Amino acid sequence: MKSCVLVVVAVLASSGLAAAQPPGQVYVPVPRPYGDAGCGLGSILFGDTPGTGQVFAATTNATFYSQTFGITSGTSNCVDVVPGPTNARSFSETNRVALSREMARGGGEAIAALSTLGGCCGAVAVGVSLQRSFRRIVPDAAVSDQAFGRNVVEALVADRSLGCVKLAPVAAR
Repeated sequence: MKSCVLVVVAVLASSGLAAAQPPGQVYVPVPRPYGDAGCGLGSILFGDTPGTGQVFAATTNATFYSQTFGITSGTSNCVDVVPGPTNARSFSETNRVALSREMARGGGEAIAALSTLGGCCGAVAVGVSLQRSFRRIVPDAAVSDQAFGRNVVEALVADRSLGCVKLAPVAAR
């Protein structure tokens, strides 16, 4: 009976790992300062050493609960996504449907998150600006996700009143 329950739990736990990626999107891994064992004290001691190094890192993280503490406190290599043009573009591509709806309305949660990623002065101003730029961002229904993401970031950078300071490197390219 225990083995049957264990199998069911394992199958349910792994089902989230098998989630399909939307067609046409390519997964680009974000560089991180740790290996497969994740962040925590183990990542500081063993780094991203493959193989048994990751086993020792995971064991260290689990033994000292350093991963949980690190994620909560933002220490031990457990850092948030670095804001900037690449992540703002990636966020826009991934959340294209929600952003398109919110751009048409002039505001929403996805626009607020994008505003934070870009270091913009405020989500309301970003929503209004993206609403004004909607036709340029989405010229037609066939615009690709990559073009959509690029157009969103370019529109934010072009509107200097938004002060999207974390997107400034895009303007230099």
